[in-house]
Amino acid sequence: MSRPAIAHIRLDAFRHNYRVAKQMHGGKALAVIKANAYGHGAVQCAHAIENEADGFAVACLEEAIQLRQAGIKNPILLLEGFFERAELPEIVANDLWIVVHAQWQVNILLEAKLAKPVHVWLKMDSGMHRVGLCPAEYSQAFMRLSEHTNVAKIVFMSHFANADNLNSQHTTQQIEVFKNTIASLNSQAYVTEFSLANSAAILGWPQSSANWSRPGIMLYGADPLMAAESKLCPVMQLTAKIIAIRPINKGDSIGYGSIFTADKETIVGVVACGYADGYPRSAVSAPAAVDGQMTKLIGRVSMDMLFVDLTDIANAKIGSSVELWGDQVLANDVAKTAGTIAYELFCNVKRVQFRYTDKQQSDK
Repeated sequence: MSRPAIAHIRLDAFRHNYRVAKQMHGGKALAVIKANAYGHGAVQCAHAIENEADGFAVACLEEAIQLRQAGIKNPILLLEGFFERAELPEIVANDLWIVVHAQWQVNILLEAKLAKPVHVWLKMDSGMHRVGLCPAEYSQAFMRLSEHTNVAKIVFMSHFANADNLNSQHTTQQIEVFKNTIASLNSQAYVTEFSLANSAAILGWPQSSANWSRPGIMLYGADPLMAAESKLCPVMQLTAKIIAIRPINKGDSIGYGSIFTADKETIVGVVACGYADGYPRSAVSAPAAVDGQMTKLIGRVSMDMLFVDLTDIANAKIGSSVELWGDQVLANDVAKTAGTIAYELFCNVKRVQFRYTDKQQSDK
């Protein structure tokens, strides 16, 4: 018997969310599957949509090569481009697209002797101030790249800092900076493709629509805007089982640090999942569902176990299933109690069993 902590990955839900992203934004969509598809399994997720995906986006060459070795033939964009000159031959050999976000990358790319030209996504820093060419240097970089035989095609791109805040004017300002800079190039005949929208922009900023979108977290069923009308389906359902049940009296404390003290007689369920599995230690009083009935965590999460309140859960028993996030318990809600975001929850999942299902495939 294996330890009963399981990440159920529903690939049909992943496919559904990709279709929602494309429909909402229009145009083409790069499915962002960096960081092992946000902890869901990059190869499995890529295969689930390879027949309809316009392309994929990953963080680095190693992630792209893993996909190529798994037989993925779709376009793959390296979101951070190359880190050193020595990567370029392998980038060309694997037919990868690259983001160029700095002058040093421009210089190396134009000095290199390549077997064939590469497809470049030229990144502008329109206001996030992380990476990207500032508007003042963007035009010159574009002209240098567009005139060189090492470059096959250029897509203009930028990235939003506050798209998950619909009350912020920063996204509107970034869109204006981007569009004004592009207009000032006076060479739009050479560039017809643009990319601005991440998941939050797809969901909340229709004015950011362009030829390409880059959906990430929404592909996994987490809505960065936490909108009630979301059409997304959770891809990961993290479950575990109750391995012990114990009553405690009023005034008793449980777990490390004794951070929970019962104010009445309480039935406690011990669950086989902890922070070594990726469940956040800082999630205090997070929601959970026991055999479909909502309850909450009590006490401190430990390395291999956590506690749930069973006092009002009828028929809970050893072996009862506990959903820690998924269909009933939103990952966003767990993340909120832990002071983090769903992205981090997903990326941290480890040691548990990963079980992949695909209703579309099973129906064939």
